[in-house]
Parts: sequence; C-alpha cells; structure tokens
Amino acid sequence: MKRLHYLALTALFIVALVTSLSVGRYPIGPVEVGRILLAAFGLSDGSSLPPAEMQQVFWHIRLPRIILSFAIGCGISIAGVVYQGLFRNPLAFPDILGVKFGASFGAALVITFFSEAAITIQSSAFFFALLAVFSAYLIALKSWDQSPAVLVVAGIVISAIFQAGLNIVFYLTDSRDKLAQIIFWIMGTFQASSWDKVWTTLPVVVTGSLVLYLFSWRLNILTLDDEEALSLGINIRKWRVFYILLSTLVEAAAVAAVGAIQWVSLLVPHIARYLVGTEHSRLIPVAGFIGGIFLLFMDTLARSFLTSEIPISIVTSVFGAPFLAYLIINRKGGALGSDRASA
Repeated sequence: MKRLHYLALTALFIVALVTSLSVGRYPIGPVEVGRILLAAFGLSDGSSLPPAEMQQVFWHIRLPRIILSFAIGCGISIAGVVYQGLFRNPLAFPDILGVKFGASFGAALVITFFSEAAITIQSSAFFFALLAVFSAYLIALKSWDQSPAVLVVAGIVISAIFQAGLNIVFYLTDSRDKLAQIIFWIMGTFQASSWDKVWTTLPVVVTGSLVLYLFSWRLNILTLDDEEALSLGINIRKWRVFYILLSTLVEAAAVAAVGAIQWVSLLVPHIARYLVGTEHSRLIPVAGFIGGIFLLFMDTLARSFLTSEIPISIVTSVFGAPFLAYLIINRKGGALGSDRASA
C-alpha cells in the first residue's frame, strides 16, 4: 500500500469524524466540538462552553453513536475478510451461515411476545445469531464431505428455517407498532445508540477483531488448498472452527446491537484487497479502518438526509451495490479475484 493511500485514508477518517460529530438534526459546529473536547481534557476554563443542551447531545447521543458505528464498521468488515479467505470465495460474508436471519428472528420474537427493552432485544438477537451458525456447523459436521462448500449449503438451510420462523412471527404480530419496530430493526439503525449499548457491544467486537488480526498469518495458510495446508502441519478443522467462531461473535454482536447492515462486510474487503493485496496481516487492519470510515459516512447520511431517519441498510445498499458493480467491471489488482495469499 502506497504512502499516499495511508494519507488519503487518514484524511477521510478525519473528515468522517468531524462530519459525524457536527452534522445532524441538532447541528454542532466544529468550533463547538473543539470547545467541548478542550473542556473535557481540562484545557479550557469552561467560560466559552456551548449551551448545556448542546453538550448533552454531544456526549449522550452523538458520541456513543459515532463510536458504535465506527467500531461495528471495523468489526463486520474484518469478519467479511475472514469469511472470504476461509471459504476462498470473494462473495462470502457472515450472513451465509444464518447470522442475519437468526438475529432477526430472535429480535422479532422478543419484540412481539416478551419485552421491547433494548437489552432484551439485543441479548435475544445475539443468542439466536450464534444458534444459527452453530446449527449450520453441526449439520456440516455430520456430512461425509467436510469442505467449506457444505458449510455454505448448511448455512442456506438454516437461514431458510429462521426466515420461515421470522415470517411466522410477522404473521402472528397483531400490533402495527410492533411490526414497524421489527421491520425497522431488521433494516438496521443506530438510532437507539447509547453508552450502555457501547459497553455491551464493544468488548466483543474489539476483542474478536484484535484476536483475528493477531492470528491473521494462519488464515493465509487456510486460503490454500486443503492438501497444501495439511502438508504445512495445519489442523484445518480446528482452525476453521476458530475463525468461524470469532468472526461470527463479532458479526452477531454487531447485528444484535443495531440490526442487519447490508453490503459492508461484502464490499469493504474488496476495496481493501485492491489497496493492499491478499496478505491478511495487512488486509485485516486496512479493511477494518475502511469499514469504520464507510459506516461513519453512511450513518451520518442516514440521520441527516431526510427529516426522519433512514434505515442504515437502505443507505449502504444504495451506495454499496453500484460500487461493487464498478469493481466487477474494473477488475484490477485482484480486487475480486481469489483470496489466496502466500503463507
């Protein structure tokens, strides 16, 4: 990756951060942001602080939302890199094992029949997302064929089962308000971001992403054919489970917190691969950083473009799908090629 690319990404991050902090239905100018931060670090006497209402919006609404969107963008992009490498398929991403439909079913079930409390919805979505992936892996484990393709087929089966369960919940929901809440959650939103949600989500996303990065060198080996990986002394099944478990935990924590976010985990790895190649020790951190920046921009647009907030997946789809089409048409540097890397 050229030095110019690093400088461009750093500049984009600064622009995304300042824009996210400043723009919204309650605008906070860059000068006011600076004053609030200076006072927080004890570098101001507090005499020039903005109004208390503006500080409240900054600390309790705007800042936790920005932290959550950047961290989740990083996490799901890294999970996408791992899945594409693990399954040796540039179109692989965590939803292929049922994370999205498992989490959506869990959230819809709780909203309809139990409680509308945020922590309850998040816990149920997280549990059912993990249950979906565990079920897919259990089915694949019973198969005579242990290739990644069988796991993908098992994921399709489990996704269909949870999608059917979700449709049943839709059918049984007798409240339009609950139905609207379920649909809005499924399409993804950072509207309910809070410090509580930050503290429950970040430990899983950050820890999982960090561990995936620390073991990225072994993922290079797993992108090789099974015979080649075995010849290098790698226990394929054990490490495949390790990477699937960690990346699924990251994705499940993200989806449980804010709902399904389309395209990010599929698109961002291709952009990062175009910039740095397929070596995962470089690819994972760059993909995470780009994913965080991308989701910061998308969330800012989602909450600022119209008077009412747009679900995040609508915005990411509008921008993500055409950009992926562009990458397909302009294949350069292996951006959509094989995810193999030298061990």
